[in-house]
Amino acid sequence: MFNNLGNAKITVISKLALFAISGIVALSTTLISCTSTVSNTNTGITKAKPVEAKTITFKTKILRIGYQSSGDLVRVRGVLEKRLQPLGLKVEWSQFAQGPQLMEAMNVGKIDIGSVGETPPIFAQAAGARIIYLAGRRLGPNSGKGSAIAVPKGSPIKTLAQIKGQKVVFQKGSASHYFIIKALEEVNLKYSDIKVLSMPNVEARGAFIQGTIPVWVTGDPHLALVEKLYGARVLRDATNIGTPGGYYIGTREFTKENPELVRIILEEIDKNGQWAEANRKEVAKLIAPVLKIDLPIQEVISSRANYRLRGITPKLIQSQQSVADLFYKEKILPKKIDIKEALLTPQEYAAITPETLISEK
Repeated sequence: MFNNLGNAKITVISKLALFAISGIVALSTTLISCTSTVSNTNTGITKAKPVEAKTITFKTKILRIGYQSSGDLVRVRGVLEKRLQPLGLKVEWSQFAQGPQLMEAMNVGKIDIGSVGETPPIFAQAAGARIIYLAGRRLGPNSGKGSAIAVPKGSPIKTLAQIKGQKVVFQKGSASHYFIIKALEEVNLKYSDIKVLSMPNVEARGAFIQGTIPVWVTGDPHLALVEKLYGARVLRDATNIGTPGGYYIGTREFTKENPELVRIILEEIDKNGQWAEANRKEVAKLIAPVLKIDLPIQEVISSRANYRLRGITPKLIQSQQSVADLFYKEKILPKKIDIKEALLTPQEYAAITPETLISEK
């Protein structure tokens, strides 16, 4: 069974609250310089070519990384700790209900880096957050199957078009927000044709199971749980919805001051992703006890998850810009967002992007 992920009181972040955030609060801790000697050898998937070691100066002794309540394999396997602790860096993890909450924490200087869907960084940028797109998540053959518009088992709603006029629950500013808008377009419905209630997945799950939520836009592990244990029906999953996928996002200050560190982080995350996609059953065995989910359900979740990374390219950013433009068109964003303002220069991306990510166009 799934544990009660909502034990801690979670504040629902409304759009108005998100836009009310003004700027970035200065880091509360003093950044301390430390010098470590590491090899400049590529430890990615391709065979490394030995080169002379060089001295790298990090501007921090602590990496503060955020993850969502749905779990994080990088954290569970401890791959960053294994790589960074010998270099004198400590890794601190902070859990958040969903992407919008994680981005708000980044906006106010509580974390340096985190992984979210395509939508949260757009809303964060609209709120004035000084963020950088570090890397994208590669989309696999099962991309989209882990997110869906669902109804309870006994619901009279049989088709997506029938959600017109219904209360539809999802976390505003999350990937589900973009998903529902795109799905509505397919059946000639407008965003204004549904009654939106913003609620984090960890809170909405119980209400959906009790039958008080008629339509829920959610994702794994919550989706797999209500499908397998409670017979939830999927009206439409997110397959071919036209998303650029998720990203690793960092604060501008952290990224600019620690390019070598960012490269190491992305390298380890992608190496972990390569292992995960080749060992999905092992991933399920690791994650199931952490989230207290029955192993067969976690195996379903792991089978449709994406773990590898891809580099930031003009094509990817063009796709991300189209997402931002859609929110502005729907008058959900109060101003037009330029994704390029959250990017590095090509030279800076070359410095932080491992070789295994650069190769993907």
